[in-house]
Amino acid sequence: MKHLKTPQVDKLDSDRKTRAIVEGMLANIRENGEEAVRGYAKELDGWTQDFALSDEKKAKLIAQVSDQAKEDIQFAHTQIKRFAKAQRESLTDFQIDTEPGVTLGQRCVPVDCAGCYVPGGRYAHVASALMSVATARAAGVPFVVAASPPRGDAIDPAVAYAMDLAGADLILEMGGVQAVASMAMGLFGAKPADILVGPGNAFVAEAKLQLFGGVGIDLFAGPTESAVIADATADPMTVAIDLLSQAEHGTTSPVWLFTTSSELAETVNRILPVIAKDWPTGEVAAEAWANHGEIVICDDREQMAEVSDRYACEHLQVQAEDLEWWKTRLRNYGSLFLGEGSTVTHGDKCSGTNHILPTRQAARYTGGLNVMKFLKILTWQEIQTDADPMMSSVASRLSRTEGMDAHARACDWRLQKFGKKDDWGFEVAYQERIE
Repeated sequence: MKHLKTPQVDKLDSDRKTRAIVEGMLANIRENGEEAVRGYAKELDGWTQDFALSDEKKAKLIAQVSDQAKEDIQFAHTQIKRFAKAQRESLTDFQIDTEPGVTLGQRCVPVDCAGCYVPGGRYAHVASALMSVATARAAGVPFVVAASPPRGDAIDPAVAYAMDLAGADLILEMGGVQAVASMAMGLFGAKPADILVGPGNAFVAEAKLQLFGGVGIDLFAGPTESAVIADATADPMTVAIDLLSQAEHGTTSPVWLFTTSSELAETVNRILPVIAKDWPTGEVAAEAWANHGEIVICDDREQMAEVSDRYACEHLQVQAEDLEWWKTRLRNYGSLFLGEGSTVTHGDKCSGTNHILPTRQAARYTGGLNVMKFLKILTWQEIQTDADPMMSSVASRLSRTEGMDAHARACDWRLQKFGKKDDWGFEVAYQERIE
């Protein structure tokens, strides 16, 4: 295995600076609440209007969206909602009798409020509005707050339409750390969010990370990552285009090529910068490729799979023979795109799978945003009095094995109350009833 191209930028120093800035902003918002948020909104976005999008203003924004754009957004919403509903239906409440008189069960209960962040800096992330809000609704979340940074005097009209179509109860024209904090703390008419979801820039991602614990988060969403696995059968032009298309997200977005073909690797490395020169956003993509792009040449497909699982990238495309082998072999990725006919853009925009996905190797332990993120799996049990002596005997002994006498006595009391023996064959503490 060898690297034909390696990244040129170390991000650790940038991460430290971001962390310090976010810590200061969150401390200010915790202490000064809405006043602090207004100050940041004015300083960073020049915003002095109300944050909650009124029905009147929302209607005016939606009226600006073309019929074709509305049709496309509706199509994407249908696919995303359909897939999310299928996910929800795959989870069920159940109960089982594990022993005579012992019943255990599970309930799938949605959180009370979800906060959905929709980026709005360089691009209008219409699809992100659908991915987050529609998925929360499919999970059964009763109240959804959505926030997106304004672009001038309002949030993007298409984003407003997507949020409304997907079912947001409250839309905040607000971005950045202050938006995430406002949703978490329940400012400006929002209910305090139980979970924060959605992608964002480094400051948004860091804010979610620092707020985690007091509120749930979907996952750590750093700069977009994409990788292509390609063998000698792949088309270098298609590979280069797909890598560039994802590098467009931003100058810090890494894209990686894992291949067994030195010829393909060298061709992609040569033509990719040339293609970028012809694209309107090619300068951004070319900088991302120059600073963060990698090409790894592997000995065989098993080594490609090992390397890919080690990187655990957000988006993973496979342009190679025997797609079924790759589908069953690969384990660490956010979302998988099999065959030349599948490109990340499909999943990003409208195919139906969620595009809010884990980065920075988090795919080793979590998948992307899905209905399960909005659900609490609650367990319950009911133990009948005639089954209690059996269960209490074991629990009492285990408690004393651990040195937890008070735990044992809760079971000892039930043995005393519901049991019929005088000698249990192990230590049972007698408790006098006190009226």
